[in-house]
Amino acid sequence: MEVLYADKDKALLQIRRRLIKNFIDIIILSKLKETPLSGYDVISLIKRRFHILLGSGSVYSLLYSMERNGLIKGVWNERRRIYTLTPKGEETIKATTDSHKRIESFVATLLPK
Repeated sequence: MEVLYADKDKALLQIRRRLIKNFIDIIILSKLKETPLSGYDVISLIKRRFHILLGSGSVYSLLYSMERNGLIKGVWNERRRIYTLTPKGEETIKATTDSHKRIESFVATLLPK
């Protein structure tokens, strides 16, 4: 019986890790709505909040991509690049929030009570 619980926990952890990695851009945009962040801040936030250590190459690559797409703006502050949300990033957060509500409603209709 213990093996089944261990397998279930492992499967849930893998799903959680995959979800975090798939939605890291949304997590970053949401946090930037509250406060500016550096790449190191993003890595620390994900580690602290979700107990997942992301590679710096992955995080910085994503931040540069988000900046190229106009979702965030980075400026050098001393030795760090600090990112803030742009108006396009704010629109993306709003659209994501609206989509989340529709998805949640759809899932509720699929699952029996």
